[in-house]
Amino acid sequence: MEMNYTPRQIVAELDKYIVGQQEAKKMVAIALRNRWRAKQLPENVREEYVPKNILLIGPTGVGKTELARRLAKLMKAPFIKVEATKYTEVGYVGRDVDQMIRDLVENSVRMVKEEMLAAQEEKAMELANQRLLQILWPKKEDSAKGRKFNNPWEMLFNDSENEDTNEAEEAKTPAEDPDMSEKRAAFYEKLKNGLMDSREIEIEVEEAPKGFTGMLTGSTPDELSSNFQDMMENIMPKKKRKRRTTVGNARKIFSQEEGQKLLDMDTVTEKAVELAEKEGIVFIDEFDKIAGNNGRSGADVSREGVQRDILPIVEGATVSTKYGPVKTEHILFIAAGAFHVSKPSDLIPELQGRFPIRVELNSLKQEDFKAILTTPEQALLKQYHMLLKADNVTIHFMEEAIDKIAELAYRVNNETEDIGARRLHTILEKLLQDISFNAPPAEPVDVTITAAMVESQLGDIVKDVDLSNFIL
Repeated sequence: MEMNYTPRQIVAELDKYIVGQQEAKKMVAIALRNRWRAKQLPENVREEYVPKNILLIGPTGVGKTELARRLAKLMKAPFIKVEATKYTEVGYVGRDVDQMIRDLVENSVRMVKEEMLAAQEEKAMELANQRLLQILWPKKEDSAKGRKFNNPWEMLFNDSENEDTNEAEEAKTPAEDPDMSEKRAAFYEKLKNGLMDSREIEIEVEEAPKGFTGMLTGSTPDELSSNFQDMMENIMPKKKRKRRTTVGNARKIFSQEEGQKLLDMDTVTEKAVELAEKEGIVFIDEFDKIAGNNGRSGADVSREGVQRDILPIVEGATVSTKYGPVKTEHILFIAAGAFHVSKPSDLIPELQGRFPIRVELNSLKQEDFKAILTTPEQALLKQYHMLLKADNVTIHFMEEAIDKIAELAYRVNNETEDIGARRLHTILEKLLQDISFNAPPAEPVDVTITAAMVESQLGDIVKDVDLSNFIL
């Protein structure tokens, strides 16, 4: 899974999705590259290196969350986004700060499982095809494999007398005709090549046991309840239910079941914990909301308490999870906040010291809005074009119309509240409201959006600040 992009390559990849913010991109690229550099150090020095955590400062909608999310995707690293406001000081109602690490490990387990399932895909498919063959062209199995039990007790207390009887009956059955074996093999080839995928069959699918959640509590009720459910699933025999489906669909179901059986959960757990510890990225949003409130008391009394609870996690602690203990020393923490009311210096000094890299993200300019509309791989105008195309409406935006939309977004952000790129969603929804509502037309149509149309739809609203506040 290891990725060793250079800082320039990381920035080039981020440029495909995020407009501007070159300083922020450079800093996060360096922080990620330093992780790779640390792995090249001698072992005794490597343990001493800890990642330099990052504090992103800037208004909402300028790309802070997207920056962290794209980074994690690029590096194929376990990633979790949490809001600092979800956590409260011990003794207050709220979530335990350790939960962010448990969620990170869950993501890591999912990633490792997906990777290992992909590696075993061919084998799982082969086993699924064999199960399908047994349904479509049953072959008598030997007594040891073919013996079915009505319940778990019969399996445990099965008497040898019955077994001997079964073996005697099996001995009387004549061996399968060699011609039949050849026909069966030819049939299997047709089945494997998908020539029978549309045929309907009845299969048995496994059902997870239900009704065992919520019976235990512990370090966190959610976690121990989940642990107990896992335990019961391992003890209780899997229920099966009959289902009619096509051979093609049955193959998918069987290959998933066989893939799960091929997984070695001890290896998955071991790899996942190591991946979370060495590659994990935790993004803590709304960080400014837990900054100090200049000595004022009241409902926000727990702010400093949350900071003190987060501190040991960021400094380096061992968190117990259902997959075993997880050390947080080498996890990269990226905190983000607008810091309109509070300042980074309002955080407790110990926590400030744990976020040595400070990056200020700029408010978006008019040219940034234009770039967001047109340049990223999933640019907004491309999205709206594809959405309406599904209803036989093809929209084209004139160059001056795009300039006008960018100008209006910039003006509204300046005159009301600055919500960054999210303003474009509001403006485009209002602009395309009638076109979307009247779709689909009787016959496919082409619509060209001009600057005049943008002005007539939005001009009056933007000029009236009161209307802007309510509508845009």
